[in-house]
This record gives sequence, structure tokens and C-alpha cells, in this order.
Amino acid sequence: MTTDLVAALDIGGTKIAGALVDGRGSILVRAQRATPAQQDGETVMRAVAEVLGELAASPLWDRVAALGIGSAGPVDASAGTVSPVNVPGWRGFPLVERVRAAVGELPVELIGDGVAITAAEHWQGAARGHDNALCMVVSTGVGGGLVLNGQLYPGPTGNAGHIGHISVDLDGDLCPCGSRGCVERIASGPNIARRALDNGWLPGPDGDASAAAVAAAARAGDPVAVASFERAAQALAAGIAATATLVEIDIAVIGGGVGKAGDVLFGPLNKALASYATLSFVSRLTVVPAQMGTDAGLVGAAAAALALRADSAAAGV
Repeated sequence: MTTDLVAALDIGGTKIAGALVDGRGSILVRAQRATPAQQDGETVMRAVAEVLGELAASPLWDRVAALGIGSAGPVDASAGTVSPVNVPGWRGFPLVERVRAAVGELPVELIGDGVAITAAEHWQGAARGHDNALCMVVSTGVGGGLVLNGQLYPGPTGNAGHIGHISVDLDGDLCPCGSRGCVERIASGPNIARRALDNGWLPGPDGDASAAAVAAAARAGDPVAVASFERAAQALAAGIAATATLVEIDIAVIGGGVGKAGDVLFGPLNKALASYATLSFVSRLTVVPAQMGTDAGLVGAAAAALALRADSAAAGV
């Protein structure tokens, strides 16, 4: 990594975060707005522009060499467009073009949010030092990204490693993506909670029916809550093992809200993984919690911008 300063955007259905980040991954300036996710696309873009305007007002802005964007997806990096499932006003939205116009033609790199988190974990987190890794976000949805041969591998459109939509139950429930039995349909937070409720789990007096509440119940020994996490762990294990068999990763990193559940997830996950990752070249695969926390999207977007800047410098641009 060079010591250039870059700008980063982390765009999701809840917030639009921005930062100026140095070549060591330190965040020097921050800006943030709530995502007006249910409003029209131009309203969402105005919130992005406000974040960029706040960053540009910093005296450090003159040192910014490139801008990286990690966005909820699907994204199409080849076209510079985004269509986040949870931002209905953006469908094929020309985000790269609009951001480039707002920041004075700086080089802009777009990647999916799962790929951004992968970049962060490989640069500074749990996948550091591993040349072949899968990093996952298990939260409201399930996303991911790949590091292959020591390099981030976003794929042609920026979506490679999207493990959430590998089918692990051929005749399973219909997923909103249109397929059946997807990892996300079984292992995401809302689906863990849904399955527990469907099987008779009752929330406590506070009425909290979230996956975090199911995790707390599982830690306390509630058998229905335990079973819901075991089913999620089985789906994750099958998807991770399939990925490892295909591209020979040696570590899988799990972040996101569900990834914070601790032993109620990682215990059954490691047990299930032993049943699926059976071939000699995947049997040493390890699964670990993510380390980068809530800044992972920003740090990963910055990593992508730094890589873009390095590639441009190498090409003499």
C-alpha cells in the first residue's frame, strides 16, 4: 500500500458513510448521513453528495488521489452502476458517473460491500497473511468476497464470492433472489429468527424477536433457539466447503451481526464443516470471526481505491 490519501464511501440501506483514509488504513476524517432508502434515487444521491461535500471541505481533500466505493448490491463494476436490493430507488443507477462528476473527475473504483469487507479483512483483519480466503457478512443478508493468490478477486462485475446465493438445499424455500434453498434464506439473521418463531420459540417480555435475541436464548439453552442456529451453521458450512472445494481457500472469515453470536454459531459451524470439508485439500480449512468491525466497509473501499491508484501509477497514468 502507498501512503496516498484516498476517499472512501460505504453505502448501505441504513447509512451512507464516508471517510478520508491514509495508506496505513487510518481514518482521518469522517462524514455520515442516514440513507433515505425508501425515497427516490435522486434523494439518495443527494445524501451521497452531502457526505462527499463534507469530506471535500476538509483541508486534507487536496491530497486525495482516488475514491473507493463499497455499495450494497448487486453492483455492476464494469458499468459503474448499482441496484441495491434495499434501496429501490436505485436500479441500474450510474453511481460511478455521478460520484466522479461530484468530485472533479477523481479516479473512482466501485466494489460490492461484501468485497469491500473482504479487502479490509485481508489488509488488516482476520485474513491478513492468507493468500486464499473467503470473507463473509452474515447479517440481514449474507454476502461475501474472495482473495485468491494473494489478490482481491471481485470478478468482472464486482460480485464474485457472493456466497449468500449458493443453493445448499435443492428443494428448499424460495429465496427472494428467485432461487431455492440459498445460504441467505437459511442463515441470515431474519431467517434465523423466523425459523425459531415458526418452531415455537417465544420472545422474552421485551418482545425482542431478533436473531440477537435468539442467540441469547440459545446461550441460555433454549432447544428451539439452539436448533435454529445449528441449521444456519449447517448452511454456512455447506456453502463454505463448496467454495473451498472450488477455489481452495484455507480460511473463511465471518462478520456481521450474526457473526457476533459467538459459540452458538461457531460451535455447530465447526462441527458441520468437518462433515462437508472432507477432501484432503480442504480438510485444514479454518473458520474465524471477523476483526474489522463497523469500519470494515470504509477501510475496504479505501483499499480498493489505493489499489486503483497503485495500478494507475504502475501504468504511468
